[in-house]
Amino acid sequence: MRFVLGLTGGMGSGKSAASAWFETQGIHVVDADVVAREVVQKGQPALTQIQQQFGDWVLLESGELDRRALREHIFKEPSARQALEKITHPAIRESIIQQL
Repeated sequence: MRFVLGLTGGMGSGKSAASAWFETQGIHVVDADVVAREVVQKGQPALTQIQQQFGDWVLLESGELDRRALREHIFKEPSARQALEKITHPAIRESIIQQL
């Protein structure tokens, strides 16, 4: 039987420290923050979808996501945040499920 534990908490609450301890004990850790960055890396389908949704301006010259530009945009436009989440949340969820 597999046991899955979700670790949540606010910033500075010790999630990273707890995760690091779990890893020292040989426990597999899936970090949603890491996964969220991975699913929008260059070459990933979610990044292509983001580019299609928002336009080429979301990419740096290197082809990577321009996080700063996208962040500024989604804070100005609530509907843009929702559109972004419709792309990223399923990709994050699928990646996490695959890692469990």
